[in-house]
Amino acid sequence: MPYYRFTVPTGGATLAHKAEIAAAATKVHSEVTGAPGTYVHCAFVEVPPGSIFVAGEAVEGARLVGLIREGRSAEVRGRLVNGLADAWCEITGDAKEDIAIFLHEVPGANVMEGGVILPEIADDPGAIY
Repeated sequence: MPYYRFTVPTGGATLAHKAEIAAAATKVHSEVTGAPGTYVHCAFVEVPPGSIFVAGEAVEGARLVGLIREGRSAEVRGRLVNGLADAWCEITGDAKEDIAIFLHEVPGANVMEGGVILPEIADDPGAIY
């Protein structure tokens, strides 16, 4: 179920390492949550330089928006954010201060994958996706 979308300025280090970053994000998500890697989706969106802004000023650091299933603990979410940031920075050489990661929780009922609507974590405590 997790879907990670990287928004990256053209020429950024993230684009040069897409497959490696996707593999690392998959590994982090699987290790932290127990979900099989086959459930982890990653996409990369390339934007022209000057397309990402913070406080009205253009920045060059990539952004990651992750959709994860609702119901994970604060500890798990923290481990995901830190693990994704560490892997991303190790691969790209980006500084943590230059990137941003946003996790959004999505109710299982709002997701269909493999033709099946996902159960809620609260309804299925053993669910791993």
